[in-house]
Amino acid sequence: MKKKQVWFGLIGAVLVVLTGVLAQTTSLLFVSTQFTPIEEAQRMRQVILKDFPGQVEFVSEDNAPFTNRILSEAKAGKVNASLVGGLHGDFPPLLAAGAMDTVDDVLAQLKDRKFSQTFLNLGKMGTANQVYIPWMQATYIMVANKQALQYLPPKADVNTLTYSQLKEWAANVQKATGKRLLGFPAGPRGLMHRFVQGYLYPSYTKSAVTKFRSAEAESMWAEFRSLWQYVNPQSTSYDFMQEPLLSGEVWLAWDHIARLRDALNQKPNDFVAFPAPIGPYGRGFMPVLAGLGIPKGAPNRAAAVSAIEYLTRPEVQVTTLVQNGFFPVIQTKLPNNLPQGIRMGADAIARQAQSHVALPSLLPMGLGAKGGEYNKVFQDTFTRIILRNEDIRRVLDNEAAELRQIMSDTKAPCWSPDLPSTGACPVN
Repeated sequence: MKKKQVWFGLIGAVLVVLTGVLAQTTSLLFVSTQFTPIEEAQRMRQVILKDFPGQVEFVSEDNAPFTNRILSEAKAGKVNASLVGGLHGDFPPLLAAGAMDTVDDVLAQLKDRKFSQTFLNLGKMGTANQVYIPWMQATYIMVANKQALQYLPPKADVNTLTYSQLKEWAANVQKATGKRLLGFPAGPRGLMHRFVQGYLYPSYTKSAVTKFRSAEAESMWAEFRSLWQYVNPQSTSYDFMQEPLLSGEVWLAWDHIARLRDALNQKPNDFVAFPAPIGPYGRGFMPVLAGLGIPKGAPNRAAAVSAIEYLTRPEVQVTTLVQNGFFPVIQTKLPNNLPQGIRMGADAIARQAQSHVALPSLLPMGLGAKGGEYNKVFQDTFTRIILRNEDIRRVLDNEAAELRQIMSDTKAPCWSPDLPSTGACPVN
């Protein structure tokens, strides 16, 4: 009898060990809307996740396929993804469909992390529970080649630059060099739509949706069309502004901080980083907050919790900053050996967010799989007015109908800087 007990005891011990091994070797499917560019995804897999004690299959997808995947898995009752990473605006449709687990227990295990309380509050998505854990943050800023500084308009300061001064600056540069050296990421995978949504519209209308076709918007587009005559015509091929900055094709550029990173890091002494320009209503800008959540029914929840713990460690937050240009969401001291270019970006971001004219605009929320259609409205409006020189009023009225339909179909309420709405955000 004792031999049997010993034998069963050994079997039990072996089973415990095997269970632990399986937990470590079972791959964690991590699906994210972030790091879709091949280089960023590779750095995520090979550098940022390198020291995670488990196998991770990191899949980066655009917004619509990401949303469809998570919702389809939830509806079918066959969940494959155990961890999701997305922007703040990616979570509302998942939450509305009941596809997300709460992560209050995860947050309780992260008491040593000094998260921004604002970010934690956003992560509750208006509920009593934590829907996602803050992961990383970023925004969009401007960079100029120091050669351009001599052509700044009189009394202009890059830290308090207005859109009219930006136009005058670009005109001065063209007059002196004979070249159009202002650039925007208006290529196929560029983020020009974010500039229109989060920078132009808030700065000129204090709105992203309700005043889409307003007289203020009409005036804004007329002014931006006037500015575009000084923009490098190759901008329609630029996806990342760091390459044309490094090559000297442009001297002035706006882009996502992660897509300016290489220029600032490789030649920090050649460039200055500074906030976006100021319009009639203030400095419209778009802070970008990404979070980590766990789908309901996740097949490997334990590994997902471990991955969240890992990705929010101070040293991993810094690695994410160095590798892919997204800044920490926790209070942590940046190392002294941090590349000078990253410090330049951090300083510009701080000046942009902390100025008295700061007008933050949230990324679109509640649009679900129609997020791409929403972006297309702004991209098409830009293309038709600026690149094709179509009548501004006719374009705004036409595209407003498309925007109104999207808001009606999704029933998405307004988000900042528009005032809160009951039901779908109206397009006046």
